[in-house]
Amino acid sequence: MAWDSVPWFTEGGAEHSSEVARLLAYAAFGGAEGIVGSGDLRVRALSTPAAAVQVLTGACAITNRASGSPYQSYAARLPVADQVPIAATGVSARSDLIVARIENPWSYGETWPNPSDPKVGPYVFTRVISGVPKTTTRVSQVRASDSAIALARIDIPANTSTITSAMITDLRSMVSPRRDRRLYTAFPGSLSTLTYSDNKWHNWPGDPAKWDIDVPTWATRLKIVTTLAGLRMTKSNIYATMQNVFGSIQGQNTVIDDDSGSGTRRQTIVIADNMSISSSLRGTTQRLYLQTYMSKSETGDLSVDGSTSIVADLEFVEDPDEEEL
Repeated sequence: MAWDSVPWFTEGGAEHSSEVARLLAYAAFGGAEGIVGSGDLRVRALSTPAAAVQVLTGACAITNRASGSPYQSYAARLPVADQVPIAATGVSARSDLIVARIENPWSYGETWPNPSDPKVGPYVFTRVISGVPKTTTRVSQVRASDSAIALARIDIPANTSTITSAMITDLRSMVSPRRDRRLYTAFPGSLSTLTYSDNKWHNWPGDPAKWDIDVPTWATRLKIVTTLAGLRMTKSNIYATMQNVFGSIQGQNTVIDDDSGSGTRRQTIVIADNMSISSSLRGTTQRLYLQTYMSKSETGDLSVDGSTSIVADLEFVEDPDEEEL
């Protein structure tokens, strides 16, 4: 019989294979693997640094890489933080990969030892793959046949036995990260001008380019692209700076440097940011607006008017969260 004869799910006391159950998990995870929640399975140094690291609680999806096992995934969880010993280095530096690995001896082609109790295993472990290249970011780069995901890499200097946070590189990825993209537009109803006179930051262009934004409870980063199309310039050359402000977070500066002289002209300006969203901001409402700094080095003015369009493109992203909780 060509088919696995008992599909998920069949009544009448039919016995379902582990392969079909793992097929269900694979489909549920969309064929992806990684951590489930943004804070899951983070590797960190001990509160008093020592020759070990701690893996925080969480859950993950791991693709079955045993031979002859396409479209299969494992779902695993770590309900209690795991402390993992790390060997000291000698005269040479070393990099170790911290992974979550499935060791299932019953899966076809696998050679893991049988557990002492088949009912409870264990079949999933935090493992250290020692002596990997310092550029390693994935398990497949060093052990292609392992059913495992990378959690972190520890780059340990020579003659070192204590692991600190600075040595740990987070390598987690999310199995199904959430995203929420929103577009906001503003069209000034009348002329608003910012002059060159004072070398200070101003909340300009002000209304209507202010938006109160609801932050998703799961968001860890915010990407912002704000575009001013038809920004008006008059009187003389202009040297100015603009930035996004989200709540209390000031974005990167974008310089406006125009040497076109005294004529009235228009430009399109783009201000872009990629901001970290702390846990204190998640689930709150924050204001997004623009700030502008006019330099005295040039004497031209900036304006917005009915021919100006202001567009704010926001995308909240769920990435692995490294924030200390």
